[in-house]
Amino acid sequence: MSATAALAHFALDCQYDKLPARTVKEAHRTFLNWLGCAVGASRHPSTEIALRTVSARAGLGEAAVLGRRERLDLVNAAWLNGISSHTFDFDDTHLKTIIHPAGPVASAALALAEKLHTRGEDFVNALVLGIEVECRIGNAVYPDHYDVGWHITGTAGVFGAAAACGRLLGLDEKAMRYALGIAATQSSGLREMFGSMCKAFHVGNAAKNGLFSALLAEQGFTSSERALEAPRGFGHVLSTKFDEAEITRGLGSTYEIDRNTYKPYACGIVIHPSIEGAAELARRHALSADQIERVDLGVHPLVLELCGKRSPATGLEGKFSVYHATACAILYGTAGEREFADAVVKAPGVMALCRRVHAEVSPGILEHQADVRITLKSGSVLHLFVEKAKGSLEQPMSDAELETKFRTLCRGVLPETQVERLSEACWKLGKMDDLGSLAALATLQ
Repeated sequence: MSATAALAHFALDCQYDKLPARTVKEAHRTFLNWLGCAVGASRHPSTEIALRTVSARAGLGEAAVLGRRERLDLVNAAWLNGISSHTFDFDDTHLKTIIHPAGPVASAALALAEKLHTRGEDFVNALVLGIEVECRIGNAVYPDHYDVGWHITGTAGVFGAAAACGRLLGLDEKAMRYALGIAATQSSGLREMFGSMCKAFHVGNAAKNGLFSALLAEQGFTSSERALEAPRGFGHVLSTKFDEAEITRGLGSTYEIDRNTYKPYACGIVIHPSIEGAAELARRHALSADQIERVDLGVHPLVLELCGKRSPATGLEGKFSVYHATACAILYGTAGEREFADAVVKAPGVMALCRRVHAEVSPGILEHQADVRITLKSGSVLHLFVEKAKGSLEQPMSDAELETKFRTLCRGVLPETQVERLSEACWKLGKMDDLGSLAALATLQ
């Protein structure tokens, strides 16, 4: 069976009651993390601009805009929630591909589930299978596809959104192959946009286009049924490497969501080891900025390629600056969303320390490692090698830590009592009778 056909079959064959317990649990953790990020960024300028642009033209108020009172048609609600969920760059990460899985899939599926009054177990099943589809496609083309400049969350995410929505709509296998094909011809997103509002726009587009693909397929709109593997299909056109076996091997017996990870820091994941090392040294030695002569980081080449912005001017740019993030780690002990506010990026004390941070590629160092050295004005040198940062598969965020992150993101957007009820609902996601009630809890009343 070809890759496109195999994924279409899997998307309809996957059953909630056959999912491993740990996979169901991870789906709940993934959803909680995604929802907190989406609600938390619902007042960010990127969300405000996007909403202002479409609200006058968006048509039916079919689905919630998370964290707000407004309602939009299905497709634009998926788009808005996709944008807000990725704006903080605080969402989940599939480390093998650097895909942020939940943004495209959950944003599209929740909008549709709200309209369809979908049961919780059906939604969880769709979330799992959608993430499986996007991550297996990502596995097939990573890293070549990413290295040439494609933003893989946008390009692979559209397939996951299409598959999840196709399942919720009850498409047959032929229509599901069409949905994947329609998604393939809309696959896009450029890494050049990192540090701007367009990075989150890619995730919104993947959610919107995936949902629209499923809706079109439901009505009989056709596409190639070999959109992934054909010589002029996604795999061979958008990548110099396409390993079809990565899509089909173990399909239905292993689940990529089990390998999902969650960020303790609101920025590019490749700089998390540098943040952790700098924060730990500052904590251990009670350092202040005026004690520090310079900070030297030994890093993987991808750190400077993705997060090498020397002098960020905005919070969004700061998320892709290992220099700013490391300075924040020393000054504030962490690098949460507050540390990437525009005002913090421009703060004189932060900028001054940022200029004393230096990063160089260290031969042999891996993506998940960092070598951190802080030279003090006294001449002393403090050193820490970070092997695995918090949030990795080896050091995962606990349920309690995810809960704290969720509450911190939602606090100030929704009333405290509502945040409490919303958190409880997320942990009971699979047992809900109607996803519409959860969507309502995630909006201003």
